[in-house]
Amino acid sequence: MGFTKNSTVLTLGALLVLGCAGTKANLGDSEVAHYTSDANGFDTHSFFYDTGAEVVVFDAQFTEAEANRVLEHIRSRTDHPIRYVVITHPNPDKFNGAAVFQRAGAKVVASEATAAAIPAVHAYKKYFWVNVAKAFTEETYPAQATVDVTFRGAYSLPLEGGAKVELTELKHAGVTVTQTVAYVPGREALIVGDLVHHGAHAWLEGGVRDGKVVPDVEAWKAALGELSAWPRATVYGGRGTSAPVAEAIAAQQRYLDGMVTVVTTYSAELGGRKADLCGDAAAPHHAELEKRAAAAFPEYALPYMVRYGVYGLVHRVACGG
Repeated sequence: MGFTKNSTVLTLGALLVLGCAGTKANLGDSEVAHYTSDANGFDTHSFFYDTGAEVVVFDAQFTEAEANRVLEHIRSRTDHPIRYVVITHPNPDKFNGAAVFQRAGAKVVASEATAAAIPAVHAYKKYFWVNVAKAFTEETYPAQATVDVTFRGAYSLPLEGGAKVELTELKHAGVTVTQTVAYVPGREALIVGDLVHHGAHAWLEGGVRDGKVVPDVEAWKAALGELSAWPRATVYGGRGTSAPVAEAIAAQQRYLDGMVTVVTTYSAELGGRKADLCGDAAAPHHAELEKRAAAAFPEYALPYMVRYGVYGLVHRVACGG
């Protein structure tokens, strides 16, 4: 996660004082389970699949401290080796903790596009957290993640005993600049990272291109449409709850359209003050947009995500960014 250089610091507490272990839960009777950070880690899910012989982890959390909690939780359930960590897309809450799993013997797997995007995203976010939020120093911010195995298009992880995990790079960018989904046949589990926040407010920042964040709602909606290729699957997103694929697609597309309307309407109401959305005075407007988003989607969890991530959508819709 990250914010513009004009953003305010999280009121949820500096990430240097991550003290609460996240919540943990099984996904029904499946052998796919998850760990969830608290709000200081952006309520991020890391999923893991125990094949009976080895473990595959999906997304590595924002800090090594949080990744270590994932590792500890896995170790409390199984002593099978952690073989792979799959990065679903290039956001730091998905890759910053990767080194923890590499030190435990795992290989980090990502699409070529995700691997190529990581350096620019890392630099952009590190600048914010070190120089603006001052929640880290140059020494304490996580080192840039490295990827051990890359693929283009589709890739089946080489697993023992006939177990399967099928990775697919979607044709559309999705929530950032590229998106991988992971399908576990037999479990009908489709793990999609932040492409879906079912029943929860989404991170609306967009992907990092040329040092700027550029959200593309239409590409995000198109990427969601690609999930219909797995019609029997249950979708497990980066935040929120699981849902059948058709329900997850429709709800997320509806949410994105609704948030574009919220931002567009508010921008129009500002009239001559619209420029305030695009500069150093934007923070109070982001707080107001959080309130309006909560009113538009009263049943959705995690409204704080709007305040700290909506700046990307604001710049795209209201500032010509």
